[in-house]
Formats: sequence, structure tokens, C-alpha cells
Amino acid sequence: MDRQPVLEGERLTLRPLREDDWDGLYGVARDPAVWEQHPAYDRSREDVFAEFFEDALAKGGALAVIDTGKGAIIGSSRFQEYSAEEGGSVEIGWTFLSPLYWGKGFNAEMKRLMLEHAFQFVNRVDFKIGETNYRSRIAMEKIGGQRSRRTELTQYRGKRVLHIYYEITAESFETGPLMQGKA
Repeated sequence: MDRQPVLEGERLTLRPLREDDWDGLYGVARDPAVWEQHPAYDRSREDVFAEFFEDALAKGGALAVIDTGKGAIIGSSRFQEYSAEEGGSVEIGWTFLSPLYWGKGFNAEMKRLMLEHAFQFVNRVDFKIGETNYRSRIAMEKIGGQRSRRTELTQYRGKRVLHIYYEITAESFETGPLMQGKA
């Protein structure tokens, strides 16, 4: 599976993240509102975001999200944890968008593009979300994500963080909310 494709939608272009995207992406990430419900609540700090950005470049799978009309970076997402076993799965996550783009269908367009790409190679897409990240959980349910029984307990800055998993299967995607009205 190509984890860094170029994907084009009506309003968005997703392309591989590059080192020279730092200024534009940190311009979005420095807003504390982006991270207020996220387990990594301090990612608006430059030193913390620098670790996140370097990790994204090192692991591959990271995509810059571009407002096609403006030509500006408005966020990022990643394809991670790809497995070809049992019909294949990939994780989509580490997603964030500028608050200027919240509630306007940009997350749905981005996820539809990513899911259409993923389902050419896998049967299931996983999403790992911090339990108290209600904004992301609500957004996941709006696009057809189903909460699974899987959880993961991690630590961040000495505090325990519970992550819950949502999933979308190829079958549920075809009949789900992101495909409604598509010809």
C-alpha cells in the first residue's frame, strides 16, 4: 500500500508531508484550541510539535492537507500501522485541521479521500482516539466509524491515557455516510 499518495478532492489536496512544510503546519498547530481535548494537550508548544513533526517525517505515511483554492496547508493526517494480514488493515490518525475548517465538511472530505485510497488495499481501517477527545469521537461517528472493543493504555507526561479504537470496514464504507449521495 502506498502510504503517501497524492489525493485530490473538490476542496482539498493531500500530498506527502515534506520538511519545508514546517512553517505552514506549525502555523496551524500552534493554536492551543487544536489540542485542547487531545491527550498530547501541549502539542501547540514548538518543542513538542517539533517532535511530532520529525516523527511524522521519519515514519512515512504523513500527508499535508492543502486547501486547494488557497494553496495553503490547513492540517495533516497519516496512514500508519499497515498490515497485509487477514484481508489487510491500516490505521488513519494523527489528524488535525485548523479550527477555521471545523464543521464545514473538510474532515469528511479528507477522510473520504483517505478511505477510498485505503480500501484499494485493505478491508479495515482503524482509528485510535483518546477517550476524552470528544470532538474526534463525534467526528468519527459522523463519518461512520464504529467503536470496537479494543483499547490501549499509554502514558503521556506521567499520566495514564486510555485510547479507544473505531473502525470502518470496506463494506460499511460503501453504504456509510461518506458515500451517501455519491454517484
